[in-house]
Amino acid sequence: MQRIILWYNLCLSKLQCIDWLGPLALRLYLAPIFIGAGLHKFANWDSMVAWFGNPDWGLGLPLPGLMVLLAAGAELIGGLALVVGLATRLVVIPLMFTMLVAAATTHWDNGWFAIAPGDPNTSTAKVLAMVGIPAAERSLENSEGVGERLQAARDLLQTHGNYAWLSEKGPFVILNNGIEFAATYFIMLLTLLFAGGGRWCSLDYWLGRRLGIKGS
Repeated sequence: MQRIILWYNLCLSKLQCIDWLGPLALRLYLAPIFIGAGLHKFANWDSMVAWFGNPDWGLGLPLPGLMVLLAAGAELIGGLALVVGLATRLVVIPLMFTMLVAAATTHWDNGWFAIAPGDPNTSTAKVLAMVGIPAAERSLENSEGVGERLQAARDLLQTHGNYAWLSEKGPFVILNNGIEFAATYFIMLLTLLFAGGGRWCSLDYWLGRRLGIKGS
């Protein structure tokens, strides 16, 4: 037993040498997502303001211009900060808030999945619904008949279209637009909130060493 404990402690000590890889990977994965989202909002300003403010076919938020500016600014500045690991624990907070707002206002009614599963009975939503998670239950309801609809669409395209060309870049799917991506990004940002930017490859680390800032 003592040998097992010694071996386990040795493995942990070796892994500590590369503990900076996790935060770095999260930062570099999330950064282009938020930078792209922020640039898209600024590039399509008028349509974004209209969508944020319209109560009929949009989000129906008050002060839509200000809301777009805050969301796009947080995404663009936050994404750039994630690239270099600057003020990581601070910049993820507004990004987490944007993910919560997106999940609540845009994706919540659609359940969990971003893409509807072909067979809801073998999907992860089945397990989540068993423990009473509302988003998973809605996903199962929204996924009913997805497989049949996809097959009907494939049959139609194979009969009347160039299906090989149409599906060359990937198979056809039904977009469910659920909270899956927003929730996943939120969890990744939450991890960075507690872990920080990581050692060696973040400005937080080097500024912390130079200025004596703890927790950087």
